[in-house]
Parts: sequence; C-alpha cells; structure tokens
Amino acid sequence: MATIGDYIKQQREQAKISLRQLAEQAGVSNPYLSQIERGLRKPSADILQQIAKGLRISAEALYVQAGILEDRPGDSGVRSALLTDPQLTERQKQVLIEIYESFRKESQPSPPKAEVIAVTRPTDEPDEPADSADES
Repeated sequence: MATIGDYIKQQREQAKISLRQLAEQAGVSNPYLSQIERGLRKPSADILQQIAKGLRISAEALYVQAGILEDRPGDSGVRSALLTDPQLTERQKQVLIEIYESFRKESQPSPPKAEVIAVTRPTDEPDEPADSADES
C-alpha cells in the first residue's frame, strides 16, 4: 500500500509542480516536504491541509490517505477506490464522487411522512345540555 508521501508526490507530479514550488505554496520547508514524500516524516492534519491547498486538491483526500479520516461508512468502498486511483486526476476524482453521492441521495428511500389522525370517541351524553326547568 502506498504511503501518504507517495500519494503527495504522485499528486505533485501529476500537477507538474516542483517540490520547491509545492513547499513554498504549502508554507513548509523544502527538506520537510521531501522527508514527507520519502516517508521519513508523518505530517499533521494542519500540514496536510496546507499541502492540499498547494496541490489544489481536497484535504479530505489527503486525510483518508494518511489514515487520519476514515472513508465515509456505507459507501461500499467506492470513495476509497476513487480517491486512491492513481490514473484519475484530483478533479476527476471530485467529480466522480459528487456524481456518486448524488445517485446515492436519489436512491435513498424518503423518510415516512407523519400523518395526523383524528380520533373521535362516541359519547353517551347528548350534545345539548339538559333543560334545567324540567328538574324543578
């Protein structure tokens, strides 16, 4: 399985950005980014977010790759497969995930609608009050 460093390097190369350029855009040092890519350092969530901005990809994709964020439950692994596919660009991954999620939303059963039911009970008493004159 590829490391987060391998994934960052792959995304950087796909975007045709040099290590130096990405380090500058992400606000980290050149040697530190190199160590991340080589698997010598494990970046924090904050650093991953900065790197994601520099690569113009979603931070979520990096979080999933780094094991910081688990893929959303109930997606049958589709999101993971898309996020880790090396042949797709980040933009393609995002579009495919959006399409996938829209199909899932459409196919979800709608929640049951609440019904108001009036319950009436028959009474033995007449609707009109009894005539009090008759009782005297």
